[in-house]
Amino acid sequence: MFKAFTKHIKDSFPELLDTHFIIACSGGLDSTVLVELCQQAKLNFSIAHCNFRLRGAASDGDESFVREYAEKIKKEVFVTHFATLDYVNQHKVSVQMAARELRYAWFEQLLKENKSFYLLTAHHANDNLETFIINLSRGTGIDGLTGIPEKINYIRRPLLPFTRQELESFAQTENMNWREDASNADTKYLRNKIRLEIIPKLNELHPTFSENFRNTLDYLQQTEAIASAYLKKLKEELFVAKGDRFEIEISKLKELRPLSTYLHGLFSAFGFKEMDNLEALLDGLTGKQLASSTHVMVKNRDVLILSTKEKSKLDAQEYVITEEEVPLNLPLNLKFTVVYERFDNTDNVIFVQKNALKYPLTVRKWKTGDYFYPIGLNRKKKLSKFFKDEKVDVLSKEETWLLCSEGQIVWVIGMRADHRFRVTDTVQEILKIECK
Repeated sequence: MFKAFTKHIKDSFPELLDTHFIIACSGGLDSTVLVELCQQAKLNFSIAHCNFRLRGAASDGDESFVREYAEKIKKEVFVTHFATLDYVNQHKVSVQMAARELRYAWFEQLLKENKSFYLLTAHHANDNLETFIINLSRGTGIDGLTGIPEKINYIRRPLLPFTRQELESFAQTENMNWREDASNADTKYLRNKIRLEIIPKLNELHPTFSENFRNTLDYLQQTEAIASAYLKKLKEELFVAKGDRFEIEISKLKELRPLSTYLHGLFSAFGFKEMDNLEALLDGLTGKQLASSTHVMVKNRDVLILSTKEKSKLDAQEYVITEEEVPLNLPLNLKFTVVYERFDNTDNVIFVQKNALKYPLTVRKWKTGDYFYPIGLNRKKKLSKFFKDEKVDVLSKEETWLLCSEGQIVWVIGMRADHRFRVTDTVQEILKIECK
């Protein structure tokens, strides 16, 4: 196995050959074998161990074992202790989820503190099979049947090609010791039930089941890679960037068959999971929208507009501009300059009569009931009607800022100035206002 492992590292993980990394080690068979393999391969690593304080003396025994093993092979070891049950009660999550969240938060901190780029975990082929069966039983697409990724972000999993039987054989050949977690034999946990009851039955059905599964997983991963490449190309064609958002032609989406499958492939990465709702949006009225935890999608005539959700509460704020100072925290980059000649207004530059302004000025979002006198019109118009006539989509309306003087709109920023503040006397000071 050692020879196969070192070849796998050279072929698939060359980044581990010349850099320091950290191995997550519980003291169990899998992670202890991973440490031993990396030690024999003379790689540069440290060890990290989490004591979740869930099994009393047994948890402390795991910690002692890892410390002693690290000392034996002369490797630096990092150990942390968690009040896991307190975390469970505070965050209302399962013990397994609490342990996961706690350890990965610590791992990220550890990597930063030690200027390391990679964390190795000891997931192996049996873990892949268990995950496959769990996802299959719950219902999933091909992305849920392609197994645990070998690489994701800072995590590396070099044992995925190897079965637990191979790990045990290696450990016995090397006369290794490891710790056994008694909870691994408790079949009340779904993963344990699959490992101890279902997989042995599958192996009885076919003596080469494990090898057949690995081949199947390879085929699924290859198929998924082809599908992902095609979807990436399709996104580049359909998703038209407009500033910080995308516009997608609805007619082109409707040409795709099967539609729900394509919608899932194109939009699930943005948090949209309910394909029925997405399909309904295609035929919805202008202004209808769907929201995920991270994005908003709005139907606007013949296109869908996809944008990220605002992550702050800036929209609800009102910003004050004095005659002496433009604050640095404005949501827009506004510049005020006294000039002696006026030119035609543009979307991003207007000229106003300076003495018509009453300081302090304010910058805010529009709200229902707002009105102004669009320059060139010289009569009152509700802002909602102005947006409709200008064919401004829902998201653009929500992102529009107003420059105001004593409650009166001076400028619908980026769109139209107000007639009441136009330059009427070039002898008086003229104020040039720019939005950069």
